Amino acid sequence: MIKAGFVVIGRNEGARLIACLNSLNDAGGGPVVYVDSGSTDASVVEAEQRGASVVSLDVHLPFTAARARNAGLKHLRALYPELEFVQFVDGDCTLSPDWIPKAHAFMKEHPDVVVVCGRRREHQPHASLYNRLCDLEWNTPIGEALACGGDALMRIDAIVAAGGYRDDLIAGEEPELCVRLREAGLRIWRLDSEMTLHNAAITRFEQWWRRSERAGHAFAEVSNLHRSSAAGIWRAETRRALLWSGFAPVVILLGVAVSPFFFAGLLAYPIQVLRLYSRYSRAGSDALPRAVLSVIGKFAETKGAVGYWVRRLGVSRQRLIEYK
Repeated sequence: MIKAGFVVIGRNEGARLIACLNSLNDAGGGPVVYVDSGSTDASVVEAEQRGASVVSLDVHLPFTAARARNAGLKHLRALYPELEFVQFVDGDCTLSPDWIPKAHAFMKEHPDVVVVCGRRREHQPHASLYNRLCDLEWNTPIGEALACGGDALMRIDAIVAAGGYRDDLIAGEEPELCVRLREAGLRIWRLDSEMTLHNAAITRFEQWWRRSERAGHAFAEVSNLHRSSAAGIWRAETRRALLWSGFAPVVILLGVAVSPFFFAGLLAYPIQVLRLYSRYSRAGSDALPRAVLSVIGKFAETKGAVGYWVRRLGVSRQRLIEYK
């Protein structure tokens, strides 16, 4: 018998949450805890009607996905202390019916693997360029991995021993947890199996910008948290963002004040686009817009990174960076 429970988190997911909860029943069932972060729609009612145990987070404390997952796991353990595994699922995802048996079998054969994830796909990749880019982002290498995403099957004892997620992280909580797990000698694995369908629903540039901004915030915060770690998580990503959208523009502007020839420095950006285009062309379609957005995205990432440091200095309050 598979001793696995589910923790679903969401906020105003509407029909996406209904599809998510229905998919858990199709996947063989198991106890479900739904954690709601201040929804104003019928999410709580819909979850209760589908047999989920509902945890509604205190609206007076800052909402984060990390806080929601911790609360869900705590509730699940209190109700079902015999459970060995938990499958975390975002409320805008549906679970593949074959995923749990495959992931569970792998973990039983590999006791040092404490987190297993599979292929997360975008539900509607043809709805927008941004959805397709999300789908490409989630196609990570098969085998031992450095981190997982929001959807993953985990050993409960290992997650509890590691202290769970960091409640205060507004993004990047999964890779941050995985750093601590790997430093404890444990392993994360990516299987060549379908796991979830995700409904990103990103159809506008401003949504994509906000998502990139959130990534930059995560890069800065998590790399700072683990600045003394050998893992070096997201240090390179933070440096690249600051280089392309901070240091380089400042150097060009200062140089122009001395000589107009420094305008030639702007050629670095189309050259970078062409370099990325050459790399992405080997991966399939959308290579050019992907390259352009990768360069533009560095400005959004820097905005997120600067926002993190501003909030860390107490100049402004921490807040979620939402894109839908």
